[in-house]
Amino acid sequence: MKKILIIQNKRIGDVLLSSVIANNIKKVFPNSEVSFFAYDYTIGVLENNPNIDRIISINQKELKRLPKLFETALKIREQNYDIIFDPYAKFQSRIICLTSKAQYRVGFKKAHKKLKLPFYTHPINFKKKATLPCGRGIEDRVNLVYQVFPLAEPDYVPKIYLSEIEKSENKLQNISGRVIMFGVLGSTPNKSMPYEYIVELIDFVTKNYKATILFNYAPHQKEEALKIYNACAHKEKINMEIYEYSIRGFAVLMSQCDMLISNEGGSVHIAKAVNKPTFTIYSPYIDKDAWNSFEDEVFHQSIHLLEEVPDLFKSFTPEERRSIEKNPQELYKELKPEMILKKLKPYLAHHLSDVKV
Repeated sequence: MKKILIIQNKRIGDVLLSSVIANNIKKVFPNSEVSFFAYDYTIGVLENNPNIDRIISINQKELKRLPKLFETALKIREQNYDIIFDPYAKFQSRIICLTSKAQYRVGFKKAHKKLKLPFYTHPINFKKKATLPCGRGIEDRVNLVYQVFPLAEPDYVPKIYLSEIEKSENKLQNISGRVIMFGVLGSTPNKSMPYEYIVELIDFVTKNYKATILFNYAPHQKEEALKIYNACAHKEKINMEIYEYSIRGFAVLMSQCDMLISNEGGSVHIAKAVNKPTFTIYSPYIDKDAWNSFEDEVFHQSIHLLEEVPDLFKSFTPEERRSIEKNPQELYKELKPEMILKKLKPYLAHHLSDVKV
């Protein structure tokens, strides 16, 4: 029996997308034991996945301490894994790979760079552009399996596997009619559009559609979410009582909503994984090609400033482009609500035609 480890100690969206590695390697080795190593706050998207036999969770801050990292690497070495996949491909995961005794160590490298140490037995180049509807982020991860092992029918769709008990939970039992989840804040300030802009979008929806609005945000962002709520014109259509503190709870709740409108982030990938329509607003610094999974402009739609005002980006020097991620707020202001509504209006008209005011 093959023992296989997947290392993806990053944010929720990254972990969910990397679960496709488990789904595919189980096709290659059906009788294998697959473990998944991730930060503790992300594991809700992995639970109940039949292709993952063991979840190894760790605290993000603890792993950044070198003694803890080496202690963890030693414990993993003692497990005698046969195959390790490293879609994270950063210092922490590479040290774990290097110190392991795995026969196959498969991880990413940039095409123009040579690894300084033999972290991987099979270094795989990142793709330059997406070639499939799933987006480059998923395509790259499936490629880690496909380039090393015989994979006849790759599976490119991340899934969240809800239990029968979770499916039976009715979190919206006191709400009648359509329910729209709004991701009012990004996972980081750099992914969050200006508050007055998100308020204008919410006001448009509440004015024109008979639907209940729920807010999604991280627990520590509650104060900021309340600022957005207090600025909204039609508070009677916004239910602030229904909220899930856990990732797993949000996945269950999202599965019962009708759609998600959100800043780009983990909530978008969760909504897609439970097969709900999404409208995604990308921060200017985000590489949309990597994260725009299954966008068909009907079920999954999005907007990015780069596509709306391409000449704005062409005028930047390489140094200015690199500085966008550090301070995207000014550039985010260029993605005006009227620009977003130009795409959002027909999207809503298609999905919510029966509840238009």
